[in-house]
Amino acid sequence: MLKKVITLLMVTILILGLAGCGGEQQGAEEPSGDDWKIGVITGTSSQNEEEFVAGRELVEKYGEDRVIHKTYPDNFTKEQETTITLAMDMASDPSVKAIVFCQAVPGTAAAFEMVREQRDDMLLIAGLPQEDPAIMSEISDIVIDTDNLRRGETIMELAHEMGAKKFIHYSFPRHMSIELLAQRRDIFKQKADELGIEFLEVAAPDPMGEGGIPASQQFILEDVPRQILEHGKDTAIFSTNCAMQEPLIKKALDEGAIFPEQCCPSPYHGYPGALGIEIPEDKIGDIDFIMSEIKGKVSEKGNTGRMATWKVPAAIALINACGDYAVEYAQGKVERQDTDRFIELLKEKAGEIKVQTYKTDNFLLFVGESEIF
Repeated sequence: MLKKVITLLMVTILILGLAGCGGEQQGAEEPSGDDWKIGVITGTSSQNEEEFVAGRELVEKYGEDRVIHKTYPDNFTKEQETTITLAMDMASDPSVKAIVFCQAVPGTAAAFEMVREQRDDMLLIAGLPQEDPAIMSEISDIVIDTDNLRRGETIMELAHEMGAKKFIHYSFPRHMSIELLAQRRDIFKQKADELGIEFLEVAAPDPMGEGGIPASQQFILEDVPRQILEHGKDTAIFSTNCAMQEPLIKKALDEGAIFPEQCCPSPYHGYPGALGIEIPEDKIGDIDFIMSEIKGKVSEKGNTGRMATWKVPAAIALINACGDYAVEYAQGKVERQDTDRFIELLKEKAGEIKVQTYKTDNFLLFVGESEIF
């Protein structure tokens, strides 16, 4: 499970730190040049373990003296001041040349605006933004997100390929106020109609609301069996929320339903925990291993051909590309908005992807390849 991945990663980082000398981490990349740092702000492991792990990977890669990794609060909608303070603390260090936010939760735009007022030299990158795209593209140098417009079509086409007659969309008002998620929902509806799939919307508890993440997860565990009993096994289920993915996958498998893709597609997102997959230390980061394990577990439950994900972990690839680009900027190797170079780095991490812009040249969207288990 990803919790084990985090533990093993932390052990590795500690060993590297102990093995080093003179305050440097043995094995960490140590770029030449002036004194510089980058800041990386992600969710906690309870919000999205992949994003947290990706942040730690950047620390391991470049060293703790180069990468400052902080996490925004779990209840980020009510604690935006804390998120802003994290960014301002980073900006107060003149050696910090770039800040990467992923996910760019509510409060990121205000944080970036305040940072820009203090440091007009700072590179600001927003990953998986949750605030208005027009504002984010104006205040950020680069904005990067999964292509939720294309995914409105590709996810529904994938569900159709796997035999879906109905499609259940779990979400809540806060997420439906996010422009690209709302547009994706509308594209889902249109594509479902074209393919002869009945589109159903189910309101789930907001993990930021009363009861928090446990309440939203318990709702999924209880509601999916009810929905499948009513609508049949040829029903695809999808949720807009990261914390709901593990119970959603578990119940899709238990009930023999169709699961085309997570909100943040990746072999590591929800699947290991839902299927009880242990990841040995020597298999951390081995995509072929985790894909094979998932395929085997799905087969054991008799649901082959009805569950899928992307072939690469989207969030990990995204954050690593953002981090590498931030380092190149800090070293003076790229300009602030060299989107061609950024896309090159993203393709190095994410493999076969399609990239397009959204409204402005610095707002990038990408979609990867899917694999059906």
